[in-house]
Amino acid sequence: MKAVIQRVRRAQVEAGGEIVGSIGPGLLVLLAIERGDADPQAAYFADKIPRMRVFDDPEGRMNRTLEESGGEVLLVSQFTLAGRLEKGRRPSFTDAAPPEEARRLYLQVAERMRASGVRVATGRFQDHMLVELVNDGPVTFILERRP
Repeated sequence: MKAVIQRVRRAQVEAGGEIVGSIGPGLLVLLAIERGDADPQAAYFADKIPRMRVFDDPEGRMNRTLEESGGEVLLVSQFTLAGRLEKGRRPSFTDAAPPEEARRLYLQVAERMRASGVRVATGRFQDHMLVELVNDGPVTFILERRP
């Protein structure tokens, strides 16, 4: 599993001409589910992301979590993060999980975060989406966890 995590002032995702998810301050998470990923990776990401200390405290130091800052998460499935570019000129997506398994784990990450009290908005799985964001900082991290 792989994620690009961006601290944002606001973010939204549009699919089919409608806004399907939007948040105010918080984290935009672009999530790729890869072959071999399973429930332990979903649990790890759902627990880790809201508890990362990436929000400023009163002294301006990254010392507060999403929960402490009252932020939200916009979780967007992005299988292209599983793409490989080492050979040739066209990306290879053989590392991406099959759609059925990817959907299950993507939804599991969202539901686990919600169960812990985080407000989570999502994109539309396996649809063409337009993602807009205002990156705060900019602050961007990459999180990976292999089975």
